[in-house]
Amino acid sequence: GNDRQSSSPSQPQTRPERELRQKTFETLMNNHFPPAPGTYRVLRTLSGIAEGSELATRTALECNLEFLNAISFSKGCYLGQELTARSQFTGVVRKRIVPVMVVGTEMEVLRPWVMASVIQEMGLEGGLDKILGDFGAGEDGEKGKTKLELGGYVPPPLPKISSAGAGGIVAIMMGSVPTTASSTTAESETSNPQGGENVEEDEEQDLEAKQRQEELQKVRLAGERLQKEIAELAEPGASIVDKHDGKTIGKIVAPPAPGTTVLLAQMRLDRLGLLGDKEKWSRTNRILIGDSTKEYRYLPYLPLWWPEIDPETGKEKVVEEEEDGEEELDDL
Repeated sequence: GNDRQSSSPSQPQTRPERELRQKTFETLMNNHFPPAPGTYRVLRTLSGIAEGSELATRTALECNLEFLNAISFSKGCYLGQELTARSQFTGVVRKRIVPVMVVGTEMEVLRPWVMASVIQEMGLEGGLDKILGDFGAGEDGEKGKTKLELGGYVPPPLPKISSAGAGGIVAIMMGSVPTTASSTTAESETSNPQGGENVEEDEEQDLEAKQRQEELQKVRLAGERLQKEIAELAEPGASIVDKHDGKTIGKIVAPPAPGTTVLLAQMRLDRLGLLGDKEKWSRTNRILIGDSTKEYRYLPYLPLWWPEIDPETGKEKVVEEEEDGEEELDDL
């Protein structure tokens, strides 16, 4: 009761409460996000939000401003209102700014993108059967979930990830995770302070910890090289070309956030599997960035604040409410 009351927004926080809140926030940042000079740009990029000069020469809908409630379709006037309204009510949005994670072609594609690719390739029914068969099986071989247990949930065509989730994925991929070597050694010393007993077991644990440390260091070095490469190539305006057919599928809008390979790009929605049914996004894709001849793989994702996208218009999908209930009430 008292603790809840003291933290009420209507009352000023005490110094200990402010310090605790600051420490909690710092812990959250350190646990979920790679180190960087500042957190604002990292958070903004991982959240898929463009700002300032990044919006220039693009329409409001291509910049997802309607998803952010930054524009109104019922009042005006503002610069570009006519084009914006026409696009919203009669047009098709074919490109949007999305966050894109760039990785090496030799890197294993993570499960969220594998599942999205399977659903796009096989369709919803076949994709769910495949996913529930491959990923839903437990140790006894039985499926962990069924379609019925999904409760009507329809997986999106691409992974839907929060900024914290994207930061955690980046941290793992780049090796920016706490090592367990020191903790393992400390536990070993605590469990066996006198030595002599279980010496072989302790040595085996130390060897395993050292191997993990070396493997983590290799991941860090590979991640640093990849970050450097992408930072040099991904300049605003640089093209993203699909190696399969040589077509430009996107343009870099903002370079990678510090400590990551996540950038903002204006991408063709059809090549992401979000518009129409002719093109699909594939987990085995290969792209070229700018003038480089080295191939990479791109892993786009949908920010949590995005609504469901209508595959026919590239805009927010509008679900018409059923009127049966209202008619029944009128009859009464």
